[in-house]
Amino acid sequence: MTRNASGAQGAGDPLPVQVIVIAKEPVPGRVKTRLTPPFTPAEAAALAEAALADTLAAVASAPVARRVLALDGAPGGWLPPGFDVIAQRGGGLDERIAAAFADAHAALPVPAVLIGMDTPQVTPDLLAAAAAPLASGDADAAFGPAADGGFWLLGLREPDPALVLGVPMSRADTGAHQLGRLAGLRVAALPELTDVDTFSEAELIAAAIPGSRFAAAFSLAGGVQASGPMTLTRLP
Repeated sequence: MTRNASGAQGAGDPLPVQVIVIAKEPVPGRVKTRLTPPFTPAEAAALAEAALADTLAAVASAPVARRVLALDGAPGGWLPPGFDVIAQRGGGLDERIAAAFADAHAALPVPAVLIGMDTPQVTPDLLAAAAAPLASGDADAAFGPAADGGFWLLGLREPDPALVLGVPMSRADTGAHQLGRLAGLRVAALPELTDVDTFSEAELIAAAIPGSRFAAAFSLAGGVQASGPMTLTRLP
């Protein structure tokens, strides 16, 4: 059963939910490699850092009890206060996601919402919409599909490695496989978002969030203007 997730928490205590951001340290040559070319590795890393910073800012403003960064690498100046940093464990992304859920739950046994660093357009309201039905018990899971066939958000009321392990990642059918693992659960459905993997996706997202760090980094790297109508200004 899939239900539409709607509404955010009103005034009062934070939702008894934790948000996990699973991310890589934005090091040139290790992140956003599909953006090179047209961007240089350093420009791609700057875009990754900006996307991560925007994501963390949204999580920092979400009405939740705990914020966790499951990091491959070392934290930098882009990390705001208020986050617990844990190291990623496992080999493939499925293993690392399952481990992040397990490790976060071991420290604080409340529902968890996990996102990546590829959707800088995420908002506190979207995160609250995913967290609220998990906190209330109206949903067992939350799921946000990505436009490329993957997923940008996965929420679980209780961690269960069997819901994640073995899901093929970074494929056009990843989202379908992950949603299939949630069969039989009450799933809160989040809107589809575009994640940043290619130049066209980066251009689209930068235009949609003109005041963001990501839009500014895209403009600086020679992409669209940081504000105003979309204008391609690629540098030689």
